[in-house]
Amino acid sequence: MGCWKQEESNTWTFPTLILCLYGFFYMMKPSEPFLTPYLTGPDKNLTIDEVTNHIFPVWTYSYLALLFPVFLITDYVRYKPVLLLQGVSFIVTWLLLLFAHGVAAMQAVEFFYGMATATEVAYYAYIYSVVSTDHYQRVTSYCRSITLVAATVAAVLGQLLVSLADVSYFHLNAITLASVSLAFLCSFFLPMPQKSMFFHRKDVSETLPAPDKGVPTVGSDGPSSCQEDEGSVSADRGPTPEQQPDNAEPHNHVLRVLVQLSKDLRDCYSSRKLLYWSLWWALATAGFNQVLNYIQVLWDFRAPSHSSAVYNGAVEAIATFLSSVTSFVVQYMKINWDLFGELALGIFSAIDAGSLLLMHFTTNIWACYAGYLIFKACYMLLITIA
Repeated sequence: MGCWKQEESNTWTFPTLILCLYGFFYMMKPSEPFLTPYLTGPDKNLTIDEVTNHIFPVWTYSYLALLFPVFLITDYVRYKPVLLLQGVSFIVTWLLLLFAHGVAAMQAVEFFYGMATATEVAYYAYIYSVVSTDHYQRVTSYCRSITLVAATVAAVLGQLLVSLADVSYFHLNAITLASVSLAFLCSFFLPMPQKSMFFHRKDVSETLPAPDKGVPTVGSDGPSSCQEDEGSVSADRGPTPEQQPDNAEPHNHVLRVLVQLSKDLRDCYSSRKLLYWSLWWALATAGFNQVLNYIQVLWDFRAPSHSSAVYNGAVEAIATFLSSVTSFVVQYMKINWDLFGELALGIFSAIDAGSLLLMHFTTNIWACYAGYLIFKACYMLLITIA
């Protein structure tokens, strides 16, 4: 038993390393801050109206439509195939960006990018299925930090190449294609998880030795949206009458998973506090994604890229750095969030709203940049608290 536990504790390093490499390369996209200038420039020759009203909205709706089914499929196929799908989606996105032309082709770009972003759930959930709970905090820190580092490096690199080396937006996109292709290759080396949150929860009890004082039970070995009750734990420990007939097992298993999912949702959201924090999370994330989607259009309107210097990459780099700082500072804030959490939500949400109003009404591009920095830093602080 001691040898088995030692082997298990040593298996977390390899998948964490590969996942961090994957996260770095898929976030290393130096062309992203310059998407709008690229689309409206001589490479694609699209109008700002076409970009704003006909192309960018496709990402919003495709992302929304794919999010929930991707979540269920991710759990059913155990994460790795969805990571492979994400890699393929990124590659197709940038191949189309490089070589396709016209509004319809760019709408296809936004659809595949919506698929790639919807499948991010697999990146953040994968690691919990292959490491023990003892390492959750450490691997979460690694996986989150590497994406922030990659986004910062990509934005700085993109700005330096554009401003100092006069590299074209086309070649920035070629660098991004190479980076996401490396991420796709890294995903092949990830070990296939043997369990997941819902569909393959029972696999854990079949492959692990019987629980004793030194081995966590099934209920504590995997992440869950809320605490499991005694009924769900007992269902994992032994077969129920519905499981016994072999020919009915697949159907009963899917039904049992859906029942468990609905039960978890009911149990979790019976808490009023969890309900309104979740509502804030959903609304704030939706608003944040919309700002990210259209902020370059606003910047291009305030300072047209064909006649002004473009500092989108520098602004994104500073915004990502400030976001990482605010997220990091939260752990040192000795505050009773149960008591003051709602007050923090109200104050910083009001600051976010003020920064959006500033960006809307100002005609100065630097004030617009400053408003975006405040908006992103406050959002990241609040999402970390949440």
